[in-house]
Amino acid sequence: MGDDLLLGIAVMVVCVMVQCFAVAFLFRVLIYLEQHHLIQPGLFKSSALLTAAMLAMLVGTFGQIAVWAAVFQLGGEFTDFQMAFYHSTVNFATLGYGDIVMSEQARLLGALEAVNGVMMFGLTTGVLVTVLNAIARRGWKARVG
Repeated sequence: MGDDLLLGIAVMVVCVMVQCFAVAFLFRVLIYLEQHHLIQPGLFKSSALLTAAMLAMLVGTFGQIAVWAAVFQLGGEFTDFQMAFYHSTVNFATLGYGDIVMSEQARLLGALEAVNGVMMFGLTTGVLVTVLNAIARRGWKARVG
């Protein structure tokens, strides 16, 4: 149990780094767009910007799921990456279908991945709210002056 706990925490640290890279990239792009006055008000432009932010965060999420899947596969829980990725997605999203069950020795890792997913979905939500807030402030400034 102790080894799985340490491994799980180490993987969670890697996952936080993956998502932080996605957030940092997203914010650099947003800062560039803001500095060059490319963030314009309007329904379609605002929707496109928020969609791009969501996609950037989704890339980070898929990266984290892939990290967990690789750990599961390297640990011998799955023989092919596709199955490991599917199981990892179910864990990360805390769905818990139960159609695939990991060995008793590795079950703690699945639970830790679920904890990781909950935390990262919270981070993603916070980032998307920040982007939406920036879009709304920009639109408000444009209308009010």
